[in-house]
Amino acid sequence: TMCQSEARRGPELRAAKWLHFPQLALRRRLGQLSCMSRPALKLRSWPLTVLYYLLPFGALRPLSRVGWRPVSRVALYKSVPTRLLSRAWGRLNQVELPHWLRRPVYSLYIWTFGVNMKEAAVEDLHHYRNLSEFFRRKLKPQARPVCGLHSVISPSDGKILNFGQVKNCEVEQVKGVTYSLESFLGPRTGTDDPPFPTASSCESFKQQLVTRAGNELYHCVIYLAPGDYHCFHSPTDWTVSHRRHFPGSLMSVNPGMARWIKELFCHNERVVLTGDWKHGFFSLTAVGATNVGSIRIYFDRNLHTNSPRYSKGSYNDFSFVTHANKEGIPMRKGEHLGEFNLGSTIVLIFEAPKDFDFKLKPGQKIRFGEALGSL
Repeated sequence: TMCQSEARRGPELRAAKWLHFPQLALRRRLGQLSCMSRPALKLRSWPLTVLYYLLPFGALRPLSRVGWRPVSRVALYKSVPTRLLSRAWGRLNQVELPHWLRRPVYSLYIWTFGVNMKEAAVEDLHHYRNLSEFFRRKLKPQARPVCGLHSVISPSDGKILNFGQVKNCEVEQVKGVTYSLESFLGPRTGTDDPPFPTASSCESFKQQLVTRAGNELYHCVIYLAPGDYHCFHSPTDWTVSHRRHFPGSLMSVNPGMARWIKELFCHNERVVLTGDWKHGFFSLTAVGATNVGSIRIYFDRNLHTNSPRYSKGSYNDFSFVTHANKEGIPMRKGEHLGEFNLGSTIVLIFEAPKDFDFKLKPGQKIRFGEALGSL
C-alpha cells in the first residue's frame, strides 16, 4: 500500500535529507563569503585555492558545485607579499656569514646558477662577508671588453627577450605579450619641463618622443638571471636628464612569468632614466623583481626603492637638470651606472635612424660590452 511504501522510503528520505545538510551548510557558509569585504574574502578563500592547485586534479571539484570558485593562478600569485619577502631577503643578504660558512654557501650558489668566478675581480670566496657583497661582485677589467665599433652595447649580462621597432605604441616583454609604451614610461606631466611631451593620443605620444625626422623608436629587453653579473652600465654615450621611480609589485620577471602575466613590467617597481644621445631620445629602465627590492643608481643618492608603503599607480620624478648643471648627467659608453641585488630586467627604449640594425637573435645570451646594434 501507499502507507507501507512511504514507510519503507522513510529511512531513505531521512538519509538523503541528512546528506543534504552538509551541502546546505557549506552553501550557506560560502554564501557568506560573497558578503564579506574583499580582503577578508581573499583571506578566507586563499587556503582553499592553494589546496585546489596542489591536490590531485578534481579533488576539490565538489566545492565548485556549491558556489565556491578558485582564485586564478595569476591573482593568487599577485596576492603573495613579494615586497615584504624581498625586504626580508635583503636583510638576510646583509647578515655577515662566519668565515667557515662562506665557501660552502657561495659554492652552492655558484653550482646552482652556473656563476663563472674566474671573471670576478676577487675570486677568493672568503673575501665576501655576506650574500649582498657576493651578488654585487665586480669583474676583472679585461673580462668585459667594450665594443667601440657599434652605436649601442649591452648594458649588462643577460638573455635577450625581445627587440625591434616600437609599433602601435606597444612594446613586447616577450614574444606575443605586449605592454603600453605610455603605461611603462608613465603619464605625461603638467610641469614646465616635462620628461615626456604632451600628446593627444598614444600614437602621438610615441611619435613625439621621436624628435628628428626620419628616425624611429626602438626597444630591447634584457633579462638578468640570478647567476649573471648584477651591475649594469651605460649602453652608449648619452646625457641623463630625468629619473622617474615607480613603486610597485616585485613579481618575478622570469621569461616564463613574463608570458603568464600581461603588462608585468608595468606592474613591477622600476626606475626610468631618460635623456638624449646623438640621435635624440634615449631611455634605460631598470625593472625590479622578487628579491630585487634594491635598485641602485650610483649618481642618484635620492633614490630609495622597495619602501614599506606606497600608493598604487604613484611615481616620483627627479630632474638632474639644475641651474648649476643645465645639461644633466653625462654618461660614457661602458661607464658604471647601477646595480641590482639578484638580477632583474633592463629595458632600453631609444630613438635612432631607420637604418639602425640589431645584431641579435631572440633568446640569445649576451654579455655586457657586446654590441646590440649599429647604424
